Amino acid sequence: MIQIVLEKEYAYRSKILFWLLQNSVVECYFLLLMCFQKGMPMTDEKQEVTAQAQAEEPAGESSKETPEKTRSLGVFSFEGDMPLAQAIPLGLQHVLAMFVGNLTPLLIVTSACGLAGAEFADVQLSLLQNAMWIAGVVTLIQLFGIGPVGGKVPIIMGTSSGFIGVFNSVAASMGGGLIAYGAIMGASLIGGLFEAVLGFFLKPLRRFFPAVVTGTVVLSIGLSLISVGVNAFGGGNTAPDFGSFENLCLALIVLIVILAVKHATTGFVSASSILAGIIVGYVVAGIMGLVLPTTGVTADGVEYTKAWVLNWDKVAAASWFAIPNLLPVMPVFDMRAIAPVLVMFIVTAVETVGDISGVTQGGMNREATDKELSGGVVCDGLGSSLAAMFGVLPNTSFSQNVGLVTMTKMVNRKALACGAVFLILCGLCPKLGAVVSIMPQSVLGGAAVMMFASIVVSGIQLITREPLTPRNLSIVSVALGLGYGIGANPAVLAGSPEFVGLIFGGSGIVAAAAVAIILNIVLPKDENEKTPEKDANA
Repeated sequence: MIQIVLEKEYAYRSKILFWLLQNSVVECYFLLLMCFQKGMPMTDEKQEVTAQAQAEEPAGESSKETPEKTRSLGVFSFEGDMPLAQAIPLGLQHVLAMFVGNLTPLLIVTSACGLAGAEFADVQLSLLQNAMWIAGVVTLIQLFGIGPVGGKVPIIMGTSSGFIGVFNSVAASMGGGLIAYGAIMGASLIGGLFEAVLGFFLKPLRRFFPAVVTGTVVLSIGLSLISVGVNAFGGGNTAPDFGSFENLCLALIVLIVILAVKHATTGFVSASSILAGIIVGYVVAGIMGLVLPTTGVTADGVEYTKAWVLNWDKVAAASWFAIPNLLPVMPVFDMRAIAPVLVMFIVTAVETVGDISGVTQGGMNREATDKELSGGVVCDGLGSSLAAMFGVLPNTSFSQNVGLVTMTKMVNRKALACGAVFLILCGLCPKLGAVVSIMPQSVLGGAAVMMFASIVVSGIQLITREPLTPRNLSIVSVALGLGYGIGANPAVLAGSPEFVGLIFGGSGIVAAAAVAIILNIVLPKDENEKTPEKDANA
């Protein structure tokens, strides 16, 4: 065990002063906790200590954490012990980074199904409540594992936004309402089980999903969501005042605040920029309600409440504590929903593999093992099936939290578990869900435009991770041109067999994914092109 000697105290204090000059007050608080409560080294000193410990290991000895190493590395160790005074704030930073993103897909999909009105207020509130505690439960399973379920990696789980495009198409094809949302739940239940099975056979399937395929799929997801974000930006196309000056200004303020916080701050404060923008949006909407008319009149002479008005009565009516409801919406099993959703679960399995690999490389300085990848994908699938039983959209690993782990190197399981427990507690408080449910569409749109456009950028980054050879360019071009094009214009499949329309006619995402996968198998590889097998042997 390596102990920190007293002579380094002056160096600690000097580094704290440097951080005070460059980082937020909250980050400095975490730094003080880490340095003085446990006598723990700074990040760069931690790396030096780790390197020294590894150098002192006998040749051929496993780099797996031992109890001695665990105690010496403390917060920087996945299984290390940590006081609650450190674990709680470190866990909360992960919750802040994903809180809005965990609930946003549910707001969008319920709105597409027509469940956002007063008639379905109780249903939507129950779904939001369930989404919070489901995210916490699935995160705990991912962290600690139950048999083969769970990768035991520092991953935060939450509601996936990748399914929004497909689910909106399902809602449109089925006419909306509880039946359409029930069909989404039924498809998610079956799709989650399907992904879990894929997790057990993950190793031989990985070669079919190189970066060019996953990047193309992620790019198509982002492209399909941009219109959804812009729709919310204007206040929602079902609102009588859609595109009004008030809605556009409110959304623009939220977007400006997000950009300002993201680029004017550092650390997890920057990572929580979307949450900051949403909070400012609520404040501005409240002020607008005090100084501007809250009602308008349509061309037919019908009076309506403007879309940006906050309905605080809904919050006041919500209780402080309630047990989550099982099956708030009964699942409906319809092939119009099942067929495209199954393809999307293949995509989300690949995304989970990428997130686990990213968090182990960026936060733990090693490659992910096959057991970790398999357990993580199985947890992803079964967690989605569990979520469907409580009316919640599929759960998956959150990429923004992967970035946070990579940035801070905080991989301690106890800290992340504290964040998961906080999500569970939030899920037991319907009043918190009510606060989220009254969010104006324009406030949501200001954040969604930023969130969804970043998915497009992520797809481009994945595609360009490998050289853009003629083969890769062909895969991207045809997948987006033919695949996404057909999915975005389903009328072209009117004369095709019914099953073709079921799978490809609802969403460009599914069609683009299918075309990219097929072309990756069919097109001959370049002689100098790397394969997963070659990379593994290198």
